[in-house]
Amino acid sequence: MDKFLETIKKYSLLRDGDRVLVAVSGGPDSLTLLLKLFALKPKLGLTLHIAHLDHGLRQDSSQDALFVEKLAQKLKLPVITKRLPPQKGKVKGSLEEYLREERLKFLIQAAKQLKAGKIALGHNLDDQAETVLMRLLRGTGLSGLSGISAKRRINGVLLIRPLLETPRSQIEKFLKHRRVKARLDPTNRQELFFRNRIRLHLLPLLKSKYNANIVEGLANLAASVAYDYEYLEQAARRSLKGNPLRLNLKRAAKLHPAILRLKLRQSIVSLQGDTRRIGFQHIKELEDLIYNRPQGSIVHLPKGICVQKSKNNLLFFRR
Repeated sequence: MDKFLETIKKYSLLRDGDRVLVAVSGGPDSLTLLLKLFALKPKLGLTLHIAHLDHGLRQDSSQDALFVEKLAQKLKLPVITKRLPPQKGKVKGSLEEYLREERLKFLIQAAKQLKAGKIALGHNLDDQAETVLMRLLRGTGLSGLSGISAKRRINGVLLIRPLLETPRSQIEKFLKHRRVKARLDPTNRQELFFRNRIRLHLLPLLKSKYNANIVEGLANLAASVAYDYEYLEQAARRSLKGNPLRLNLKRAAKLHPAILRLKLRQSIVSLQGDTRRIGFQHIKELEDLIYNRPQGSIVHLPKGICVQKSKNNLLFFRR
């Protein structure tokens, strides 16, 4: 079976009659994703919409949008596009993280506007390996090692990744066989972004000198850890039921550290929808708040999240 179809079946990514927003940059991955979903459209009765975000990093990036619009016209599919204002040198913190957040925000808004319950993204097996390696180098726990999930619900919309188990080499062969030429973004070769340095230098080194199957090995690690993490998350949800923004201190302090840390992450997710920008040090600070700091103490987390220690509870709220 085609890996694309196998992944869809394995994770139940699509159902008959689904309305799907397809994120299309014009690059090889998203182009393959769109063409494969388009081939499934009659069989599953899918309603497809295309979304394209121009990051505005290059002067000629508008050509990518034009390419996607022409493709949408050829396939007779509706398309929504947006261009970000130039941000290079203006963004506080990571430009890579800023662009990722803006893209996600745009896609979720577009999906809700179009009443699409799912957003299809073109991440592939090599992306998975790069993500695991990036997180490993930065320092991570089970959550980070579980890599990119095949499906994930954010703000009421389900993100699906049907190409997640497909190697980049197969994507290139698919497009070559179909005689389809994708747009190539030169910023993918720039070493400004951490992921690019991993892709261009570290992974090739690991492949040639240490393990020719490093991509598959890292992807298998992510898949294995994801199952373990899912089980622990279920245990964490059962451990302290009730309002996730109000955790009983006595009961929380008795939990196994692994379950407690997951419970803290779940409380943050219930407030902001994800744990982006929440690192290991933030969780350690919350543990210190529970065990060592006096009543009334507050820990300030990214994105305006505050956690306060009252007499009996740990309270999560926004500033």
